[in-house]
Amino acid sequence: SQQNLVIDKILAAIEKLLPSYLANAEDFNIGRGNVAVCFIDPDGRVYGRMFGGDKVKRREIYGVAWKKASQVWLSGVATYQFEKKVYAGEIEPGKFGLMHPELIGWEGGQPIKIAADVQLSAGFSGMRGINDLEIVTKAVEQVVGRI
Repeated sequence: SQQNLVIDKILAAIEKLLPSYLANAEDFNIGRGNVAVCFIDPDGRVYGRMFGGDKVKRREIYGVAWKKASQVWLSGVATYQFEKKVYAGEIEPGKFGLMHPELIGWEGGQPIKIAADVQLSAGFSGMRGINDLEIVTKAVEQVVGRI
């Protein structure tokens, strides 16, 4: 499908961007160079990719990326921003099927538009949260431009 092609191109763009991010020791050391990205489309189809040489670490990091993406998929709100709203009393997590111990709390989960009418829930893990967000945003902009 067209959506699969766009997602594959985004994953390839992430792969090309990774070396510049992982050149920073602070980002590299979080996952020892192992990172993962997960996308969930509105229908619940899951797409993803793990990068790095340690299968065990990649699995662990993908679990975090999936948790971020699935929380965004349920709530429609970026991770960390969602938790800020929960703890400010602005959002009741239970209405999204989430409980306090399940909240991820870290940056790296975000809704992203890949077409005017298609939004994916993205989760990235393995680097500092701000860069987890940025690398996905940059890759999407390279592939589809700004939506």
